[in-house]
Amino acid sequence: MEPNRLSRPSVEKRFLSEDYWAVILGIFIVASAMILSAGAGNDLVGWINKPGEWVSSPASSFAGVKGSVTVVTGTAVAITVLGLVLVPHLFVKRQLFRGLIGYSGIALLAVVAMVMSGQEVIKYYNLEYVLWALLLGALIGNTIGLPAWLMAAPSGEFLIKLGLVLLGMEVLMGKLVVLGLPGILVAWVVTPIVLISTFWFGTRVLGIQSPSLVMTIAADMSVCGVSAAIATGAACRAKKEELTLAISLSLAFTAVMMVVMPVAIRFLGIDDIVGGAWLGGTIDSTGAVAAAGAALGDRALKIATTVKMIQNILIGVIAFAVSIYWAYRFDHGDEASQDKRSFFGEIWARFPKFVLGFLAVSILASVLDATSEAGAVLVKQAIDMVTKELRGWLFCMAFVRIGLDMRLETLAPALKGGKPMILYVVGQALNIALTGAMASLVFGWWFREAIEQWLPK
Repeated sequence: MEPNRLSRPSVEKRFLSEDYWAVILGIFIVASAMILSAGAGNDLVGWINKPGEWVSSPASSFAGVKGSVTVVTGTAVAITVLGLVLVPHLFVKRQLFRGLIGYSGIALLAVVAMVMSGQEVIKYYNLEYVLWALLLGALIGNTIGLPAWLMAAPSGEFLIKLGLVLLGMEVLMGKLVVLGLPGILVAWVVTPIVLISTFWFGTRVLGIQSPSLVMTIAADMSVCGVSAAIATGAACRAKKEELTLAISLSLAFTAVMMVVMPVAIRFLGIDDIVGGAWLGGTIDSTGAVAAAGAALGDRALKIATTVKMIQNILIGVIAFAVSIYWAYRFDHGDEASQDKRSFFGEIWARFPKFVLGFLAVSILASVLDATSEAGAVLVKQAIDMVTKELRGWLFCMAFVRIGLDMRLETLAPALKGGKPMILYVVGQALNIALTGAMASLVFGWWFREAIEQWLPK
């Protein structure tokens, strides 16, 4: 067993491993959020939030007021609620007190990372808190080393899995109805082609020795950035440094594409409808997609964000498919493959259980959103007031923890020869070309009239 790999599930039978706890706690938080939203409504505004934007003084990030409480209170409430992650330490690791000390440490560092990401210029270029959390953790881990009192903090992988279960609330299947077939053609047809082609190019042409690194970069670039990299990295058991490298590449290129692509679209004379679909299918981060779409206008913004949300639905599907492929192709010996029961048992043992929680929450939210106006309001309130903010905190703390464990020398093999950079550039170039062609065909020709009727004038 290699401790530096993400989510290497043990084949031993354990009662409620961290994978199961991520699903249990995630569903508990979602259910609680809906109950609270149904009872309190808008009274919950502001009770869970994070530091805001600032220009010259970091202290001003805590000065704003959201709803009826200060940012300081909202931050404290968020961190307190997420103290639920200590439950597995009691039942699985039996280290509740040490876990509490470690958790408090990474929570404090997460606050610092959140504040750093809120600076006005940094925020404009979409250099997200994930990057600052990694840098902050890596700085400490590679200078003074990992403090002993942080050793018992919840693992970054567990925090990531719990955050992805909460992300299911934001991936609504009902978004398919909005743009229907056009959005599916852009988001669901191109993405698997780019993913498979990039994986083949990285392993066969570039000869990168780590298939998990190639797959994580391919998913990061072709689906939706950080969240897809995390989910797929867990499914293919990528090393922590491989996940870090994939996300770093994604964040760097996302910042560039967010600024350059709207300018290029205007320069090429592409209209806002096709341009919006192109942005939604290529730029990794949902936030960056919204920023780039807004630069082209309201219509482009609406199309870009909808296409990106349709694409986000693939997170769970891709992770599921990769987990099965990995169990069959890389993690299964010839002798065991003769026994079908052993093969499927191996798949289940290595399958990232959080994907089931993600899909369950996504389906629940989608059904509520689609069945009634009250259900749609309930889902939106639960997302806006509870789960979205908590997910952000979980990811931030997770990458602080991963950064603390990371050693810069471990990145050297992954960066060898510059191949990961070449892989990302070639894969993204293919993604841009195919998505642009599909967007022009679907949004500029086949469904043009229907889309124009749907959009505001």
